[in-house]
Amino acid sequence: MEFQKDNTFFTGRLKSVSYAFKGALKLISTEHSVMVQFSIGILMCIAGFYFGISKTEWLFQTLAIGLVMSIEGLNTAVEKIADFIHPNYHERIGFIKDIAAGAVFFAALTAIAIGLIIYVPLFL
Repeated sequence: MEFQKDNTFFTGRLKSVSYAFKGALKLISTEHSVMVQFSIGILMCIAGFYFGISKTEWLFQTLAIGLVMSIEGLNTAVEKIADFIHPNYHERIGFIKDIAAGAVFFAALTAIAIGLIIYVPLFL
């Protein structure tokens, strides 16, 4: 069966969005690290409503959650591709996977910093 690209503007974009949505659901439902990050994102949104954070704080919090979730998704994609290409352990594949995980680490540190800046003053 041959894949045919839909070149019409509206239906082509609609299909792209549906594929992206399916991918997001696959990430959230199958990847434990993404499940954890998604759960933390939900808890942070609940905290935002509870504490009545400002519009600017919402912007930063939403950006941080989106950043972590996006980088987690890219990290997962890198890991899946690496495992597909070389299923057995290989030092160079391990190096690539470590770099992708490091990107998640930087995103998570950024999100933690933003969370601390927003919420610590509310507890003091």
